Amino acid sequence: VQLQASGGGLVQAGGSLRLSCAASRINLITKAVAWYRQAPGKERELVARQTTSGVKTYADSVKGRFTIAKDNDNDSVHLQMNNLKPEDTAVYYCNIASNWKVLGGLRGYWGRGTLVTVSS
Repeated sequence: VQLQASGGGLVQAGGSLRLSCAASRINLITKAVAWYRQAPGKERELVARQTTSGVKTYADSVKGRFTIAKDNDNDSVHLQMNNLKPEDTAVYYCNIASNWKVLGGLRGYWGRGTLVTVSS
């Protein structure tokens, strides 16, 4: 299984980016998916997740600005990020697991991460 994340970059505050995570050799229909991020000097944190039944959860800091979406037809996961703020600057990682309870741990799969930098 491989997860290839893309879409990061440098953007001004207020701008938008769309992150994508393409999965190979795995079918996402039965999987929970999530995006995590880790800013310099900080611990990794959950940004958004989608359960196998489609329930979406967001960190309070990104509610109303970010949207997670799973594309079962193409085995990919996206994170639409709008109205970006400097505090959103981090490396973003996609994560896939058999169910939402094991997201964020060692029992799932992780992408390599894509850097998002938001300038003020």
